[in-house]
Amino acid sequence: MFLRSIEANDFRNLEGKIVWGSGLNILHGNNGEGKSNWLEAIYLLAHAKSFRTRQLTEALRFGASQASVRGTVARGNAIERELQVDIQASSKKTSVNGKRETLARYAAQLHAVSFTADELEVIRGGPEARRGFVDRGAVSLHPGYAQTVADYNKVIKQKRLLLQQAAEDRSSQEALAELVEPWNKQLAGLGTQIHNLFSDNISIRYVSSLEGKGDLSDYESLLAARLESRFQAEMFAGACLIGPHRDDLDVLFGGRNLRSFGSSGQQRSALITLDLAALSVYHSKHQDYPVFLIDDVDAELDGSRIDRLLEYLEGRTQTFVTTSKRNHFERFNSRASFYEVTSGHASEDRALSAVKATGATS
Repeated sequence: MFLRSIEANDFRNLEGKIVWGSGLNILHGNNGEGKSNWLEAIYLLAHAKSFRTRQLTEALRFGASQASVRGTVARGNAIERELQVDIQASSKKTSVNGKRETLARYAAQLHAVSFTADELEVIRGGPEARRGFVDRGAVSLHPGYAQTVADYNKVIKQKRLLLQQAAEDRSSQEALAELVEPWNKQLAGLGTQIHNLFSDNISIRYVSSLEGKGDLSDYESLLAARLESRFQAEMFAGACLIGPHRDDLDVLFGGRNLRSFGSSGQQRSALITLDLAALSVYHSKHQDYPVFLIDDVDAELDGSRIDRLLEYLEGRTQTFVTTSKRNHFERFNSRASFYEVTSGHASEDRALSAVKATGATS
C-alpha cells in the first residue's frame, strides 16, 4: 500500500499538494506550522475521520464552508485509485475515482495506523478509546464491519432519543416499552455481530460488559434478556445501558493493568506494541501493510526507541513522521524523504533530498 500523493484545500491551514516517498517521510518545521495537520489529512483520507476531533467541521479553515482532501493510492501491481473526502457543515462525502462510495466500500481502499499523543488514550483513557482502536482494526480486516458499526450507532442514537423524550414527557412504562422493542431487536442482532467478532481471547483481552451476567456463548439471547431486565433502569437513566458499546479491553503487563499501574514509558511501549500488532494482523489478511503515522515522534519516544521502531518499519510500511527537530533525524537522510512545513505548505527539503539522491547513486 503506497500513498503517492495528497492534496488539501481548506482543511485546517493546509493548502497544496505533496508527492511522497515510498519509505520514510519526515515532515519538519516549527510548532504550529501544520505538520500534524498533514498527518491528520492522511488519516482522514484513510478513515474519513480525524484522530484529533469528532466534529470534522472543526477542521475547516476559519471562514471556509467546506474542505476537501484527495490523494492517489497504489496497491498491488501499481493499481491506482483516486480517493477524496469532502467535508461540509452538515455532511461528509467519500469518493473513489470520482464516484461517491459508501463508507464500507471506501474503508477498503487505504488503511492508516497512527501513533500520536491522542492515541495514548487507548492505554490511559476510558473504554471508548479502546473500543475505537478495536473498531479501526476490525474495519481494516472486514470493511463491511464499518456499516455494522454505523447501523448499531444509529440504533443506539434513536433508542437514546426515545428514552430521553419519554423522561421529558413522563411517558408510561408500557407506552415506552412498545416504542423501544423494535430498536432492542435491532440492537440485539447488530450487537451480536460485533461481539462475535471479538469473542476470542488474545494478548489483550476483550472484556464484555455482560461477563458474569449469563451464558456468553449464546450472546444474542443473553443480550436480549438483559435489555428486557434493565429496561426500567434505562428508562429512569434516559440512556442505553446495555450492549457492546459498554465493552472494554484489558491491556496488561506482568498481570497488571497498564491504565492504572503502567509508567509513561510502559504505556508508550504498549501502544507501539498494539500498533505493530495491528500492522502484522493486517498483513496476514491482505499480504500488504497499512501506512504508519507518527506525530511529534521525538516528544513521545526516546532516541533508542525511535531507532528500533524505524528500523522495524523499514521495508514494511510507508511511514510518515513529524518533528520540530530536523537535526535529530538527519542520520536517516540516505533513506528518507524530508519536507519542510511552513504555514500549512509542505515543500521538499532539497538539501537533504540531494544527500539521499547522492547516496542512492553512489
